[in-house]
Amino acid sequence: MVKISGLNQFYGGSHTLWDLDVDVPKGSRMCLMGRNGMGKTTMLKCLMGLIPTASGSISYDGGKELRGVAADKRAGMGIGYVPQGREIFSQLTVEENLRVGLEARGLKAAKKKELTDYVHSLFPVLKQMSQRRGGDLSGGQQQQLAIGRALTLEPKLLILDEPCEGIQPNIVADIGDLILRLNKDLGLTVLLVEQKLPFARRVASDFVILDKGRAVAKGAIGELTDEMVKQHLTV
Repeated sequence: MVKISGLNQFYGGSHTLWDLDVDVPKGSRMCLMGRNGMGKTTMLKCLMGLIPTASGSISYDGGKELRGVAADKRAGMGIGYVPQGREIFSQLTVEENLRVGLEARGLKAAKKKELTDYVHSLFPVLKQMSQRRGGDLSGGQQQQLAIGRALTLEPKLLILDEPCEGIQPNIVADIGDLILRLNKDLGLTVLLVEQKLPFARRVASDFVILDKGRAVAKGAIGELTDEMVKQHLTV
C-alpha cells in the first residue's frame, strides 16, 4: 500500500529522517515504534505532505508517487489521517465536525447520510452527542470523533498518530477492537504510531522501529523481542 524508499527530511540544519525505507503492505496493520523524538510523527507528516522532504520516494497504492502531491489531494486519494492531539474543531458541534469531511468531498445528500449513519454505528456516542461542541467532549470521545471524521473519506489507508494518548482504558480497548474490525471486514490498511506496547502487540500485524530517524528493526509483530524493546523502546 505504501513504500517509502530512501526518504530524507530536514528541520533547518537538523537531519531528521535518514535514507528511510518503510514498506506498509496492503491489508496490514503496521505499528511505527520508537522513543520520543525519533522521527515517527515526522514520517507521518511527510507521508501526508504536511512537511517537505529533501529526497527519496513515497509510493502509494500500486505505484502513485506522493512527493509533490498537495496534502489535500492526498486525502482525496483515500488516505485518512488522525494526527496526534486529534485536532478536531473544538467550537463546532460533533455533527459539524463530521460534516466538514463530507462537504469537502462534494457528495450527494444520500451518500452523506449513509456515511454519517455508518460512523454513528461505529461510535454511538457521537450520535447521542451530535449537538455538543467538540471541545466539550472527553479525550476519548474526541478521539472517536477524529477517527469518525477520517472514516468519512472512505479511506484505503488509515493513519493514526498515538490514538491511545490521554484516553481512558475502556475507550483504548474500543479503539483496538475497531482497528481490528475495520481491517478484517473492509481490508483497511492501518499505519499507527503507538507507545503502549500491550496495545501494539494486540492490534498490529507488523512493526517498524525508528531510532534517530533510521529504521533499525522491522518484522511481524510476533518477532518483536524483549531485547529489541529494551534496546530501542524502554525509556
